[in-house]
Amino acid sequence: MSAQEMSFWDHLEELRRSLFRILIAMVIFAVAGFIFMPYIFDHVIMAPSKGDFALYQWLCGLSRHCSFLPDFCADTFSVKMINIDLTAQFFRYISTSFYIALILTCPYILYETWRFVSPALNETDKKKARRVFVFGAIMFFIGCIAGYYLIFPMTLRFLYTFTLSEVIENQVSLNSYMENFVLLILMMGLVFELPLISWLLSQLGILRKSFFRKYRRHAIGVLVIVAAIITPTGDPFTLSLVFLPLYGLYEMSILFVKADAAT
Repeated sequence: MSAQEMSFWDHLEELRRSLFRILIAMVIFAVAGFIFMPYIFDHVIMAPSKGDFALYQWLCGLSRHCSFLPDFCADTFSVKMINIDLTAQFFRYISTSFYIALILTCPYILYETWRFVSPALNETDKKKARRVFVFGAIMFFIGCIAGYYLIFPMTLRFLYTFTLSEVIENQVSLNSYMENFVLLILMMGLVFELPLISWLLSQLGILRKSFFRKYRRHAIGVLVIVAAIITPTGDPFTLSLVFLPLYGLYEMSILFVKADAAT
């Protein structure tokens, strides 16, 4: 049955089936995350809290050739984590399994979205939409990886080593660490969806290429501020590590947006 022949209730039933399949996929990943959580927590989630994290080691090697970079080599960085809530560890065990499932299920969610809307598209639009949705899934994972390997470690390192007074010893609660960990990684995954969002808005006639070109200078200023907020370390190198990917996403979005209508 084509999209034109389907009634409202047929569409609603198909949507229900899609949501049910997504729920099943999330349950499967959540159960897997629950089983392997002890290993995931120690070797993945807590990895940025130690001085031998991959990013710190890479910056150490880079700083030997670039004198203007902060010194990451003589490093004793280690986050001291505490728990002050009796139920926090148990509920974090469960909630983290859910967040892992949400991240891993994202490509399948996009697939189900494509599967739901594709009957309403012609063959040309189907090919374009298929490529865009696949690209969106890839970009989401790239954003999550950037959040994990770059944004969260640099933010954690700065905020944990920042001191108002020498008499204050920094210790991080489990809830505080996990909230920032999940927020920054998911936020970067969503930020990297900017080209996909731009394409969707373009298909609705809301965005055109002229919008991005007209407001390019404004966007640069906003992105610099966003990068400074995400990584408030103060040095230009760290700022550029965040700004350049964000600006690259802005320019990439232009490729996915329709050109202005001819006058």
